[in-house]
Amino acid sequence: MNSPDTENLTELLAAWSDGDEHALERLVPLVHAELHRLARGYMNRERDAHVLQTSALINEAYLRLIDWKAVRWQNRAHFFGVAAGMMRRILVDFARARPRVEGSSAEHLLLDEALQISAGKDADLIALDEALQSLAQIDERKARIVELRFFGGLTVEETAEVLKIAPITVMREWQKAKAWLYCELSNF
Repeated sequence: MNSPDTENLTELLAAWSDGDEHALERLVPLVHAELHRLARGYMNRERDAHVLQTSALINEAYLRLIDWKAVRWQNRAHFFGVAAGMMRRILVDFARARPRVEGSSAEHLLLDEALQISAGKDADLIALDEALQSLAQIDERKARIVELRFFGGLTVEETAEVLKIAPITVMREWQKAKAWLYCELSNF
C-alpha cells in the first residue's frame, strides 16, 4: 500500500508532467533526500579522491531531469529509476572524458564483485556500462531490470511496477541478467 508521501509524490510528478511549474517547486524537497541517497551510493562506489562531488552529481541530474518536459511520470519508482539511470550515464560520461593513464587497462570485474563495489574505477564503470549496452541489444528488459535494481536501488516490487510485469518475472530476469553479465565481464 502506498504511503501518503508516495501518493503525494506521484500526484506532484503527474502535475509536473502536465506542465505545472509549482508542482516542481513542491516536488524538489520531496525527492532531494532520495536523490542524495542514490548519488551518495554511486560516489561511495567510485575511486578515492574522485573529482566529481555528490552534490555536483545531484545538480547535474536535476538539470537533466528538469529538461525532460515531455515525460509522463508513472510514479515515484519510475522517476527514481530514470534518475538513477541518468546518474549512471553522468558518471560513465565523466569517466570516458577523463584522459587514460598510460599503461592502465580495465581490470577483470566479475558481476558479484560489481554488485559489491559497483565499478570502483573509471575503467570498470565503463566496462560495466558497455556490458549493459550489449545486454540491452540482446534483451532490453533484462538490461532495464539491472539498471533499476542495481543502479536505481529499486525493490523487486518497484521494478515490477515500473516495467508493468510480475515481481516473479523481475526476479527470474534479474538472475538471468546477472549470469549473462558475469560471463560478459569475465571476458574483459
